[in-house]
Amino acid sequence: MYSLYGFVTPAPGMRSELREVLLSLVAPSRAEPGNVEYHLHEEDDGRFFLYEVWRGDADFAAHMETPHMTGFARRAGDLIAGAPEAYHGRMISPPVSVRAPV
Repeated sequence: MYSLYGFVTPAPGMRSELREVLLSLVAPSRAEPGNVEYHLHEEDDGRFFLYEVWRGDADFAAHMETPHMTGFARRAGDLIAGAPEAYHGRMISPPVSVRAPV
């Protein structure tokens, strides 16, 4: 399994807008066939933490080409301060098979 985790820092004055845009990515990303988990967290310092798990590299690559992600990429420059801090890895523990309601 392929995992991505990292932080995104909002540009000055853009925290609320970035929160809404990032939240709008959750449902369509979770609906993708290769998605195992997709989570968004808001840190006390204003940064957003993303945690994603995909069946494999190809599923993540396909995710990055979806309309919701390419649309986000076009807008990100105005919403984000600096480059996102992203880390990629291989999940070696078994995934959670049941998602609890939020």
